[in-house]
Order: sequence, then structure tokens, then C-alpha cells
Amino acid sequence: MAGGNPWPDRRSALPTKPDIDRSPESAAKRTTDGEPLVAVRDLSVHFAIHGNFVQRLAGREAGSVKAVDGVSFDLPRGEVLGVVGESGSGKSTLGRALMGLVAPTAGSIRYRGQEVAGVSERAFRPLRRKIQMVFQDPHASLNPSMDLETALAHPLRIHGAPAGAETRQQVRDALDRVGLSPVERFLHKLPGDLSGGQKQRAVIARAIILGPELLVADEPVSMLDMSVRAKILELMLELKHELDLTYVYITHDLATAKFFCNRIAIMYLGRIVEIGPTAEIFAEPRHPYTKALLAAIPEPDPRRSVPRDLPRGEIPDAASPPRGCHFHPRCPRAFEPCGWQPRDLRDLLEAHWASVGVDAYERERAVVGDVDSLNDMRETAVLRPGRGGSVTNVRQLLERLRSDTPDEPLWRGVRDIDDDGHQVLVHFRDHRDPVLVRSGQAHVACHLFDQETPG
Repeated sequence: MAGGNPWPDRRSALPTKPDIDRSPESAAKRTTDGEPLVAVRDLSVHFAIHGNFVQRLAGREAGSVKAVDGVSFDLPRGEVLGVVGESGSGKSTLGRALMGLVAPTAGSIRYRGQEVAGVSERAFRPLRRKIQMVFQDPHASLNPSMDLETALAHPLRIHGAPAGAETRQQVRDALDRVGLSPVERFLHKLPGDLSGGQKQRAVIARAIILGPELLVADEPVSMLDMSVRAKILELMLELKHELDLTYVYITHDLATAKFFCNRIAIMYLGRIVEIGPTAEIFAEPRHPYTKALLAAIPEPDPRRSVPRDLPRGEIPDAASPPRGCHFHPRCPRAFEPCGWQPRDLRDLLEAHWASVGVDAYERERAVVGDVDSLNDMRETAVLRPGRGGSVTNVRQLLERLRSDTPDEPLWRGVRDIDDDGHQVLVHFRDHRDPVLVRSGQAHVACHLFDQETPG
């Protein structure tokens, strides 16, 4: 019933600090019908780049940002799935796609067997009683001119609950559940009167007031003081236990994900590169990117020296992601089939020139022509001699670099180097897009674990 209490009052039956079982086995047992609560298959969300004025006038697009690029996973009822990655990895876009806030470019999202990807806002609205979101910034999530009683009653009114004593009681119950008590003290407070932790509690109260099954929490503690982060996470776990909630927990913080999640999905440039039980991800990370993320976790003891084998370079542009494995340009273990292309050779040359003296740079730079043209996705890199060089000089430079840096992963992807008398041709080996394959209890998208990948 639209105006009824969405959850029974089970608080009196709970211990003060409930012992919450967060194991994957427990989550699987809570899926009563054998089907996942949410099933995502090959989901892609691309945002068009409209380019300059002339291109927009002609109706042409300059490309697209592949924010989410072929993501698949199942979410059993009662599970907490952590989605972890650096900024720009596509985590928040994935969460917004689950909420119907952005339209998928391709793929499927099924909630309790019902396809929800790409449906209209009008068709999705009834589902918002069961799928809610907690956003990163609690201050921006609340209307500064609404007191808490009005703000929490607002979703009830949208979904047909009449104003009256029953709605007011639901608001009081929600505030009490999230620890904003005595309730009378908070009912008529504006967001500006609250601390950051109190605002986030109010946002959580508004999210649970409709009695949802799934909460998408997008960095819910990242903007809070360290002193209140653990309290908010403990509150969310208590609500999970009390209200039988399922979470998608989006974060860049592996430490909170370890505390909060049953499973963790590691995202990089729009793709899931590893997914598995939290304990296994931390004890035995498989993908080189997962290992790099774990190596970057700060060590609180200043007396301990922890090796930092961090990936080289910067995150590539999502509008033009690397071919094959998106992580291969930064990966120390990349090899033949990972997806080498001409711009990888350009990056190698530029990194080399950044490490040599001015005289050596000017001498070598005169040998090679325009390296900015090495920016395509072809299987062959074409290097033309500069004004101060020849085809022979260019080949000698490349062979010297190869002998000086035999451990550079790029050379494993080079099939051969030849020339046609006018330009040097660097031919790369065939590539394969990695897919998630099982390894232990986890799945990893890395050719090192794919038995079907040659080499």
C-alpha cells in the first residue's frame, strides 16, 4: 500500500551490535528463487563527443567516451558488491545505469528477471520503490530549503502516499533507524544545521523510506571526516541486516571495501578486470591492475617500508582506449596478444627521449620524423625518417633501443621490423580482447590466466 509502513519493526529482536555474516555463501542462501536479484550482461554506456562547431552543424560526432564497455555480473539478493577503481574507470556511470539515470548504449540489465535497460522514465518509476541510490555528496543531495520532515516525506508523496499521520510516522521511523534521535530534535532542521555525518544519515533515511531491496551507494563516505566514516558503514551494515538490503558499493577506497563487501569487482577504463570474494581478492590478487591498487594502499606504520610497484604512465583517454587489454600500456607483464599498437611505440620513444640529455635528444629527434602520427589502431607502425636521418638510421635507433631495454613489454608484441626503402614498418602481433575466466573463486580478464591464449 502506498502509504503503509514498508518495513516491520524488527529492532527489538536484534542484538545491540548484530553479528552480520558477510560471506558469499550467506548471500547465495538468501537468493530464494535461485535467480540473481540483478543480472547485467554486456552493458555499455557511451557518451557522444560532438566535436567542434562545424561538426555539430553537420550533425557529425567526433567520437564517444566509452564510460562502461561490456560489463557483465550477477548480484544475488543480500550481497554487498563493491565496485572499485580509479577516477574515470566508469564506476559511477555503472551505478547510474543500474538506477536508470543514464541510458545504456547496449547490453542488458535485468531486475528480478525484468529487463530495465533503456526503458522510459515512466516505466522505470515504479521500480524506484525497490532500487534507491545514496550519492557521494550529502549536502548536494538535500534541498537546502527543505527541513528533514519535508525532505523524507517527499519520496512518499511522489509514490502516492497521502499527507497525514501515517506518513509523518514513517518519517519518524526512518530518522530513528538511522540514528537521528531524539527524532523531535531533527524533524524541523534544515541541511545547513547538520554535520556531514548527520546529512548522510538523513540521505540514507530518505533512501530506505520506500522499503527498497537494492541500494546503490556511490562513494557514500568519501566526503566525510575519517572519524565518522566507520560509523556510517556500520549503520549501512545494520540496515542491511534489519531490512534485508542488497548493496552495490562504489568506491576508490579498498580499505572500506574490505570491511564492507562480500565481493569486489575491479574496474579499469569501463571494464571489469577482476571480480571475486573480498577475502580472495586481497589474499591472492591476480590481475596486474588489482595488484597495483593493493600496492598503493598506504601503510600506517612509518617504520615499515612497503614496496610500491605502481603502474607507469597515466590512465589512457576513455574516448580512445587502448586496443585489446586496456591496461597493457601500463602493465609490467604484458606480452604478445595484449593489443600493441603504434601509439605504444610513440610512448616508448617519448619516454626514452625524456630520459636522455639534450644533445642525444636533438640528435635522435632529427633522425625520426613526425611521431605524433603514431596515434592509430593499426597493426603496423609507420616511421618516416626526419630531415637529418635515413631509413637505416631509424632502424638502427629502434634496434639499439630494443637491445638496451630487453625487458620492455612492447618488444614482446613486435613481430618484426622492416622497411620499404622509404619508411620503417614495425609490425605488431595479433591481439585478443581478454574475457573474464575463472581462477580459483575469482574471475579475471587477463591473458595470463586464459588457457586459450597462445603464448
